[in-house]
Amino acid sequence: MSISVKLEAFEGPLDLLLHLIDKNKVNIYDIPIVLITEQYLEYVNNMETKDLNVVSEFLVMSATLLDIKAKMLLPAEVNEDGEVEDPRQDLVQKLLEHKMYKYMSFELKDRYLDATKAFYKNATMPKEVEAYEPPIDMKELVGDVTLAKLNSIFAEVMKRQKNKIDPIRSTFGRIEREEVNMEARAEQVKAYLSSNKKCSFRQLLENNTSKMQIIVTFLIVLELIKNGTISIVQENIFDDIYITTNA
Repeated sequence: MSISVKLEAFEGPLDLLLHLIDKNKVNIYDIPIVLITEQYLEYVNNMETKDLNVVSEFLVMSATLLDIKAKMLLPAEVNEDGEVEDPRQDLVQKLLEHKMYKYMSFELKDRYLDATKAFYKNATMPKEVEAYEPPIDMKELVGDVTLAKLNSIFAEVMKRQKNKIDPIRSTFGRIEREEVNMEARAEQVKAYLSSNKKCSFRQLLENNTSKMQIIVTFLIVLELIKNGTISIVQENIFDDIYITTNA
């Protein structure tokens, strides 16, 4: 049995298959593959389009339908779970997805058309009305909050802030690292001793402004004593230490 199929433009092979299923009023989950294949091939043979991209899509579906038709004639295959596999299953899944997207496109198109019929009027509210602010009811705003409760809340917040402070570290002063260039200071000491062949250790430390500079200067003096560049003499305990250049 065959039916007359009106030649019309379809968006693709799936769209044509859905058209044939609706025309024959068959269940999409139980497609009579022989009937649908015959009608599908009849439409493809009568196509007048010369666009190879369009024709190729319909020809691929023709091959798919013929492949399914051949499998339907063979004994049914059984999968690992012992269930009979239906060769039409993948095709049915694609048709259902295509149908869903097609109906979604119709819904979006309807919403677009409805939106084009909607018009909105610009606001024409008087400025006095826009600027109006309702009076504030302090009783309603405050409710049952009293000054005692507010003071209690404030005290609790301040207590939490105080508990966050480290009782030990918070008393520390700011520790800053003093940068002292050892090599630069050594050159300054050597230059001073070169121009003053004999001087007291106190005189050498006069230009030092911090403990770190004094310590560095002392270390430099020890290094100069070690390599024999200078000699030191102290005649009595607590007297000045005199430095003499050996070079």
